[in-house]
Amino acid sequence: MTHLDTRRYWVITISLDHVLLGVEGGFTQADHGRDTRLRALGRGDLVAFYSPRPALGSQVTLQQLTALGEVADDEPYRVHVSDDVRPWRRRITFEEVGRVPIRPLIPLLGFVTDEQRWGLPFRSGVLEVTAGDFGVVAGALRDAVTHATTA
Repeated sequence: MTHLDTRRYWVITISLDHVLLGVEGGFTQADHGRDTRLRALGRGDLVAFYSPRPALGSQVTLQQLTALGEVADDEPYRVHVSDDVRPWRRRITFEEVGRVPIRPLIPLLGFVTDEQRWGLPFRSGVLEVTAGDFGVVAGALRDAVTHATTA
């Protein structure tokens, strides 16, 4: 069995400013810096990022898919940001993708069972999805960068 046979697919909900820091640094963190759900991710798993807002605490609505990558380590690791901030992270190898609004994709996503309350699944923070649902998300993100570079 290869790692592709056991690969899992995830959507992490995180504000755009945190996504951009992660892309720059090659990492993600979730659950307000706890490691609990980050432990579920395995090396080679694919991760898409959904950003409901541009920044943590912002009242501005963004509702975009914002990044795509592959888990590049085996376990969460902890960093010392300050005396009272020591978040857990996972290393991610990010692809170059564009950003896309989530709403047009909602009817295509099997994990959204109620289109009126489509945002509920994303509230878990770290959501495992099927390969098919991940394909919809990843395809849209990859397509967005293709259109941005040819426009």
